[in-house]
Amino acid sequence: MRQMNLVVTSQFERDLARYMRRRGLSSKSEAVRAAVREALEHAEAAGRATDFRVWLGFGLRAPQSRRRRFRDEDDLWSSTPRS
Repeated sequence: MRQMNLVVTSQFERDLARYMRRRGLSSKSEAVRAAVREALEHAEAAGRATDFRVWLGFGLRAPQSRRRRFRDEDDLWSSTPRS
């Protein structure tokens, strides 16, 4: 399975925690997958076409962290980040 990283707001974090409690899910990853599956099923049941092009650019509008966790791409993917 491929990995995807998300930067979320505190409100999203609270909503996700509430969704996890209602669904009895213990992992954020599984909660996000379940929510996307539910949204797709809902759209298909309503007869709407699923067009993810509207999602383009959402990541660019997310708040950016002021403190970088990684110096560069190599740090991001290495098992031991450099100082």
